[in-house]
Formats: sequence, C-alpha cells, structure tokens
Amino acid sequence: MTTPDHQSPASRPVVPAARDRIYRSPMGMVGGVLVLALVVWLGCDALFRGHGRVPWLALAVMILVVPLVTAFTLRPAVFANQERLRVRNPFRVIVLPWGELATLRSGYSNEALATSGTKFQLWAIPVSLRARKRAANKRAKAAAQAARGAQGGNRFGMFGGDASVPDVSAGPARAESDKIMDDLRDLHERHGEAEHAQGEITTRWSYEILIPTLAGAVLLAVLLITG
Repeated sequence: MTTPDHQSPASRPVVPAARDRIYRSPMGMVGGVLVLALVVWLGCDALFRGHGRVPWLALAVMILVVPLVTAFTLRPAVFANQERLRVRNPFRVIVLPWGELATLRSGYSNEALATSGTKFQLWAIPVSLRARKRAANKRAKAAAQAARGAQGGNRFGMFGGDASVPDVSAGPARAESDKIMDDLRDLHERHGEAEHAQGEITTRWSYEILIPTLAGAVLLAVLLITG
C-alpha cells in the first residue's frame, strides 16, 4: 500500500508574485534624456576646458542638476498588481495596499486618496488637458457623424446606414492618462476587499536622489560664497 507523498513546506514550489503593470510618462522620459544629454555635454566641456574655478562650478552644477532632472523625468513610475499600488515620485516611494486606498481622482492632476485622507500625487501619470480636449472633440465628431448616418435612413437599402459612418460601439475616445486611471480603478474595485490586498501604507524617502542633490547644492553654495 502506497502512502501519499507529503512535501515539506521548504520543498513546495514557490508561487510567483503577481507581475506589476508599470506606467510611465513617455514624453517625460524623452525630455529627461534630452536635458541630461545637454547638461552632461555642457558640463563636461566646462569641466575639461574651463580655467580657474569654472571646472569646480561645472562639477557642482552637474552634481546638483543631474539628480533633479532624473527625479522629475526618468524616475517617476507607478507599479500596480493585485496586492497594491506602488507610487515612485521624485523624492518618495509610497506603497498603498488596495485595501487602504479610498479612491483615485483625476482633475488637473491624477491623485490617489488613502482611507486616512492622505493624498498622493501620481507624477508618472500627468494630465494632458490638450489630450482630453482632442478626445472630447473626437467623441463629439463621431456622435455627430453617427447622428447624420441615422438621419440618412435607408438610402442605401433595407439594411440602412452609411458605410462611411464610424462605428462608435467600441467605446468613447479617451485621453491616455484617463485610460490608465480607468485601469487602476478597475484593479482597485476588483481587489480592494481581498485579503491579500490589505496592509499598511509605507513611505520611503529617496535618499539616492536627495543626498547627491544636497551635496551639489552645498558645494555650489560654498564655491559662490568663497568666490
């Protein structure tokens, strides 16, 4: 008679964690790369070709500016999975379990509001009023064309309708940032009450950005004062 093979906890396969959905601002990243390239080019030119105090000033400015540009352009990101929302802003990283999130708001900026009332801005998902206006215009144009097609009646036969009328049944046009917020709201609705989505909100300062920025500011101030 054979007995079932009971595996010890150590030998059981590890269940992989839910994969993150990652949201960033493409335009912010492109702009950050261009600004960093310009800063490094000008800074290195002054560093290696400058005379007197110019190389030291160039070094101080680079130490100050490079982390700041990185913080506001390349660093911001939002990571979401079934358990939590992790917000990486320029100077802080906030982990919000879905159970501690009250709502996600979209206005002139996109924000996550905790159940405690604390508000966190989502730097990685900037609001584009121009994109919203374009999406609204596209919806209005599609609705107007659909209305004209309906008024045209059966001029093309018993099936009716104009072949040139766009199909608006697939859903209204939306700005990209609003689509992302819809995805995050859907995750919150589906997992907000789940046991695996409970916990405490944690916040961590980004010392890897703050320390070099402070060092560059101090060095620049010393050079300017003693100059």
